[in-house]
Amino acid sequence: MILCCGEALIDMIPARTAEGQTAYVPCTGGAIFNTAVALGRLDVDAGLLSGVSHDSFGELLVRTLAENKVHSDLLVRSNRLSTLAVVHLKDGSATYSFYDENSAGRMLTLADMPALPASVSTLYFGGISLVAEPAADAYADFLAREGAERVVMIDPNIRPGFISDATAYRARLDRMIALSDIVKVSDEDLDWIVGEDGDLEQKAQRMLSKGAQFVIVTLGAEGAMVFDAGGSGKVAAHRATVVDTVGAGDTFNAGVLSRMFQDGQLSPEVLKGLSAQDLVPALTRGAQVAAITVSRAGANPPWASELDG
Repeated sequence: MILCCGEALIDMIPARTAEGQTAYVPCTGGAIFNTAVALGRLDVDAGLLSGVSHDSFGELLVRTLAENKVHSDLLVRSNRLSTLAVVHLKDGSATYSFYDENSAGRMLTLADMPALPASVSTLYFGGISLVAEPAADAYADFLAREGAERVVMIDPNIRPGFISDATAYRARLDRMIALSDIVKVSDEDLDWIVGEDGDLEQKAQRMLSKGAQFVIVTLGAEGAMVFDAGGSGKVAAHRATVVDTVGAGDTFNAGVLSRMFQDGQLSPEVLKGLSAQDLVPALTRGAQVAAITVSRAGANPPWASELDG
């Protein structure tokens, strides 16, 4: 099973009422939640580890996981409130305002984290759950406790406006990257983490020096690349009429993991023998499913039945 570890929240999506006023529709979301849902829809055995409230929004999150074939037995439930993220859309691109103080997700500690069954073969981390303490430290410590015998993928999904202590965040991120196998970043994320000096390959190599075996860089309309210490591979973006970009990166990650799962690559022993070129089919799947997601409103990843091969 692929266990997605991180935030599950409610996106408040802007909409128009019949009278023309702006209203906000509550939709399940969060980068890690979205990836778990996308994996479930792609017929991958997936679960979510997150702090989830017993409030009505938390119950909506749990129902949505069940509807999308995602295991919820490793959730940490509490009576704290759910995190809300107000979505602001401009020209199809999304920015967010987070309401997260003392939330069920943010207040997780390592003591809350469950022991993992042997069926969990892969851990996936990322998003705002790696920023906001104490949960951010809990996830880092959880990775240190549980990651050694499992494949680990991280997508930091950097949101500079959400980071209050960049020094602490960078140190935590470096600790987690050192324990990971695959790091996926956008080109903007890459610049934030390793600096803007040099070309893309040089920056990717600086990222690899932090400890991961593979670095995947998404390049928007230019597609995506994967790097290892010895080479690289590239895939083109799939053409799509963009409605909005909500959940695009999260779905891309699910596509990558789903193809690696399908190809039997998600074990530490197998992964060690792979090269960047071996991950090109996984990136192709990621680009395919992301293109479907951006062609429709919200984080609405495709089902396996919608894919061509």
